[in-house]
Amino acid sequence: MSKKLRYGIVGCGAIANNKHLPSIKTINDGIEVVAFCDIVIERANKTNDKYAGGKGKVFADYRELVKEDLDAVLVLTPNNSHCEISVAALNAGKHVLCEKPMAMNYAEAQKMIKASKDSGKMLTIAYQNRFRRDSLHLKNVCEAGELGDIYFAKAIAVRRRAVPTWGVFLDEEKQGGGPLIDIGTHALDLTLYAMDNYEPAYCVGSTFHKLNKDTNTANAWGDWDSKKFTVEDSAFGYVVMKNGAAIMLESSWALNTLDVREAVTELCGTKGGADMPFEGKLRLNGVKHNAMYTTEPHLGGGGVAYFDGGEAKPADLEQKCFADAIRGIGKLKVLPEQAAAVTRILEGIYISAKTGKQYVF
Repeated sequence: MSKKLRYGIVGCGAIANNKHLPSIKTINDGIEVVAFCDIVIERANKTNDKYAGGKGKVFADYRELVKEDLDAVLVLTPNNSHCEISVAALNAGKHVLCEKPMAMNYAEAQKMIKASKDSGKMLTIAYQNRFRRDSLHLKNVCEAGELGDIYFAKAIAVRRRAVPTWGVFLDEEKQGGGPLIDIGTHALDLTLYAMDNYEPAYCVGSTFHKLNKDTNTANAWGDWDSKKFTVEDSAFGYVVMKNGAAIMLESSWALNTLDVREAVTELCGTKGGADMPFEGKLRLNGVKHNAMYTTEPHLGGGGVAYFDGGEAKPADLEQKCFADAIRGIGKLKVLPEQAAAVTRILEGIYISAKTGKQYVF
């Protein structure tokens, strides 16, 4: 029987209640969530009642939670506290799963990696899009060399009018940025993962605050408060890697465009290419027998009436992967060094946009 695992949750907001805790419950893998922490104690109490029947311990200070007898801590707080809380949990001898992005900047990411190495405890970042079927198939295609040398890619996370209006998403001080650091981070991670390329050379970036002050917005979650919208509404970057490969990164929460896609990638290699018209769909292209071809792998598990293959959600697989790694029966899919490279590039794009100059890593 699998070893029982004891988890603590720091941050009992939407990402905890809508993603991580439901997935832990779904996989039903001997995980007990026994400690809950939030600076708003009512949120911690409510989450404790919902997911632990009120039997867990509740804290307002994460420093007290990490002292508990826990196997792991999930850090599900605003971006500006990821490093501080993760380091404290690692130093207290707990494994850590931290929400994306890893940190506000590369220096913080390095502190987290050092704490993981010094403590001997695992650290992973919640890039659940790696667990999608289209992403996993694309990774297999790339590892098999079917695309050849991948020298150009696009990382795309573009919304037309879907600005998150809750929590601290619009607060630059607490989040470090807007769509680039929020959803652009997913697209960039997916792209680097498929390419297996984590060494940037330089980048150029642009950020825009063009729609922040709009009032009639047609936003998916209602009009945003223009006074609180201090982050960019869209951001774009051009990144050149040390091996010469180039990546274009597109991210927006609000953009006047019809080409709306999120957390997808396009890859161009010497033997073939791949793209995701939307999340969950993958196309491969190339040349065979002197003719161009396009194929679409069948990624579903269906084919039998009333049975869809029992596909697990990416967030569920993410939790299963973390638990298996803790138990020593599996490996982490997202390594902290990989996530740190994503943070490093995002930071470079922001600095380039602010200075108006090329940023050299």
